[in-house]
Amino acid sequence: MEVDRIIAANLKRLREERNLSLSQLAARSGLSKVTLSQLERGGANPTINNIWKIANALGVPYTSLLDSSSQGAAVIRREELSAQESEDGQCRVLCYYASSAERNFEWFRLELNAGGSYTSVGHRDRALEYVIVQSGTLRLGTQGQEYTLRAGDAVSFKASAPHTYSSEGGEAVTAYIINYYPA
Repeated sequence: MEVDRIIAANLKRLREERNLSLSQLAARSGLSKVTLSQLERGGANPTINNIWKIANALGVPYTSLLDSSSQGAAVIRREELSAQESEDGQCRVLCYYASSAERNFEWFRLELNAGGSYTSVGHRDRALEYVIVQSGTLRLGTQGQEYTLRAGDAVSFKASAPHTYSSEGGEAVTAYIINYYPA
C-alpha cells in the first residue's frame, strides 16, 4: 500500500476515534482544514513536520500515521520503505519500526544532504530521542545546547522541544533515531 493511502486511512481512523472534526484537528495542529482534507483523501504526501504536527495534535506517536498494521514477523527491505521529506528536500526519514500497542518506540533512518539542516517541531511530552550517527558529521541543537557527533557517536535527549539537525564538514549525514515514549 502506498504511504499516502496508509496515512489517509490512519488519519481518518485516529481523528474519528477522538471524535474530532477536520476543523478541530486543524485548530489543534496548526494546519489548514484543506490540507488535512487532502491528506485524509490520500491526495497528498505530507512533509515530516506536518506528520509531527498531526501526531502531536492527536496525541499519538509519529508512526501511528505511517503504520500499515502488518501481523506477525516481517522483513523490512530498505528499497520498500517510503521516505518522508522535509519541506526543502534536504532531509529524509524512513520508518523501520512504528510505535504500537506492543512497542513504545519508533526507529528511523535519517538522511541529511551535505550542508542541509532540519528542525523537528518536537514530540509528545516525556518523549526521549536516541541518535546514533552512521556516517558524516552531525550537529544537533536542542534546548540551547549544541552537540557535534561523528560516525559511531550517539546522543540522547528530551525530545518534546524543537531540535535541529545539521550536516557539517561538507558531507551528507546518515543516522538512526529511536523515539521512546515512556508509559
